[in-house]
Amino acid sequence: MPLHPKPKMVELDLSAAEYLRVLGGPPETVTMRSGLVVLLPAESVGKHSTGAYEEMIVVLDGEGGMLLGDGSVLQLKAHVVAYCPPGTEHDVRNTGDRPLRYLYVVARA
Repeated sequence: MPLHPKPKMVELDLSAAEYLRVLGGPPETVTMRSGLVVLLPAESVGKHSTGAYEEMIVVLDGEGGMLLGDGSVLQLKAHVVAYCPPGTEHDVRNTGDRPLRYLYVVARA
């Protein structure tokens, strides 16, 4: 049976001090999941893979890096969007002196 998600609006609390789920996947969406991540200075989310999903992060505040499995780094700062293709190992680390806040969106590729 096909999913029939309903339109919705989610208000982000940009003063949040920790993770905030935004969209949780089916039945709320077809395959998309998203959340607001807050990393304190020197924190990281930990190395992981996108698996069968592609991922986009939208940096709202702070600075950091998306460290890719091949050793390259995408520099992150406010108002930057970074894309990570399916099957890509990566980590996101706060390299600044204030919280790094970003919204991630993942969807099955």
